[in-house]
Amino acid sequence: MADRRLAAAAVALLLAVAGCSAQSAASGGGGGSPTAAGSAPRAAAAAGLGRFYRQRLQWHGCDGQFQCSSLTVPVDYRHPRGHTIRLAVIRKPATDGAQRALVVNPGGPGASGVSFVEEDSSIFSRLASHDDLVSFDPRGVGRSHPIRCVSAGWLDRYIDQPPVPRTRAQRAQTVALARHLANACYRRNGRFLAHVATVDEARDMDVLRAALGEPKLTYYGASYGTYLGARYAGLFPGRVRAMVLDGALDPAASSTEANLAQARGFNADLRDFLSSCVASGSCPLGSSVAAATAGVSRLLAQLTAHPLSVGDRQLGPGEFFEGLAAGMYAPTSWPSLRLALAAVRAGNGRGLLAFSDALTERHPDGSYSNLLEANVAINCVDRPSPRRVSTYAARARQFARQAPLFGAAIEWGALPCAFWRVPAVAAPRPVHAAGTPPILVIGTTRDPATPYVWAKALARELANGVLLTYDGDGHTAYLRGNTCVDGAVDSYLDDLQVPKPGTRCG
Repeated sequence: MADRRLAAAAVALLLAVAGCSAQSAASGGGGGSPTAAGSAPRAAAAAGLGRFYRQRLQWHGCDGQFQCSSLTVPVDYRHPRGHTIRLAVIRKPATDGAQRALVVNPGGPGASGVSFVEEDSSIFSRLASHDDLVSFDPRGVGRSHPIRCVSAGWLDRYIDQPPVPRTRAQRAQTVALARHLANACYRRNGRFLAHVATVDEARDMDVLRAALGEPKLTYYGASYGTYLGARYAGLFPGRVRAMVLDGALDPAASSTEANLAQARGFNADLRDFLSSCVASGSCPLGSSVAAATAGVSRLLAQLTAHPLSVGDRQLGPGEFFEGLAAGMYAPTSWPSLRLALAAVRAGNGRGLLAFSDALTERHPDGSYSNLLEANVAINCVDRPSPRRVSTYAARARQFARQAPLFGAAIEWGALPCAFWRVPAVAAPRPVHAAGTPPILVIGTTRDPATPYVWAKALARELANGVLLTYDGDGHTAYLRGNTCVDGAVDSYLDDLQVPKPGTRCG
């Protein structure tokens, strides 16, 4: 689940399945959970947050067609007169005059909303003709007081380790690396780590809404962005205009349930990829799905024993696992993944290493974004995690029986949380968000990263959730070329027209 190995590039994954405690909900941004947008200024002032809610963004041109600004928020919403931080904000102004601001979050946790708009705003071209497209780097991410813990060289070693420790020496190394990462994050960031939870980000997003001059929020969140959106709706139900949660997480799932569901999702999508590979007639892994599945395991074993040199780097078992996972996110990547795996069999690891680098946001110069470090930090504080290594080992064995390739790796990947130095904010619990308008929840039936069962669960848990189903493979559904999904989302965001219950697109 909350696995540094399955971290997200662009509109992607890494989980934060946490709950909002009664105390957290009661102290939400704006001083509570008001059900009427008009009560926001009074509630904010009463909580000592008025100066944050009264600010207006000062925009300046950046990267040509974009405008940038910064938003000031308190580090600790319980002590708004204490330290503050500034969050990076970006917008692409509407080309035909703005009707409203559409706030988007691309996922993660740890993915940069600023970079997402800079690099991928064109996919929102229809909506961006009449809506300002706005995003921000959440606290601890990108350009917003980023969490940094270790060097790029250390991250290379961390990613290179076997995804599942098989020997006593490998297990000792896995534990040592996880412990080092947790301690290094605390040494460099201290108590700030206690204030990067999703509930803090949700409060920040309400301050952003006010700074944009929007009485209510119009929002699109993908993957982890659905969890952020759900938490916002739970805190501020009266301040939601429209909300699309695409590739949904289930806030009520325990860590065991969530990790196992995600492992099953990746394994199911791997079977679909291997079926497609075999059907192509040129599958490098085998001539049947069973043979190809065994072929994947053989390649992983070979790279564990003998990593492939790629220039001054290597493709080892960790990079193989990352690259394979990256290829599961979109069926359009499958032909390239097939070629990359064929090249690995021939002794060339360059293509699969590129898949891995895209997922972990390793740059050509050898540096990394702070995606991986922020991802671990947010996940570990968002929900309680086991504190004993033996618990992870036992779960890994259990998961491997149900999801052979991904199950154990996903569970071991969460190990840094066992050594985290600040407590999690709350236990998992459902979000009901009574008092919102209809919230559109989208689930893809064979989504590897955010399994379809989570979308169904979230739509049931929300008091006004409406489920839209996309029958297909890959992660998330909107703006992937399906006119049924795209039309339903556009009509909802533009005119608040909700799809009929039970709507399926394929």
